[in-house]
Amino acid sequence: MFLGTHFPKLDAKGRIILPAKFRDGLADGLVLTKGQERCLVIWPMAEFTAYAEELRATPIASQRARQMNRVFFASAFDESLDAQGRLTVPQALREYADLDRELTVIGADTRIEIWSSQAWAEYLATAEAAFAELDEEGGVALP
Repeated sequence: MFLGTHFPKLDAKGRIILPAKFRDGLADGLVLTKGQERCLVIWPMAEFTAYAEELRATPIASQRARQMNRVFFASAFDESLDAQGRLTVPQALREYADLDRELTVIGADTRIEIWSSQAWAEYLATAEAAFAELDEEGGVALP
């Protein structure tokens, strides 16, 4: 399980050093993809495989399913960490998430998300207000 908020820097070669406590969960490989809300998602290989199986189960006749599959898999990069725990973020993904030097990396249970620090602050300002209201509604009703 990935938890917490961290603030690594993106270096001139497009690499970030992931927090040490995240590295063991990525030892068997990882996949880096586009995420919703213009963030990037780091999936441990096993979690990526499980999520891919769920996507495969969606009817291909559904236009929304085809769109999701195309964007999700076309933007996926099979990566690994180097000996220093660094991950190279491909240029196309850096552009998608508008990443600059200041990053926010969050643990999101089964995955890790990479945000530009500015985008994360903007997202969090809105999401925290909604988060406070969720408990009043009796919890989260997942789709």
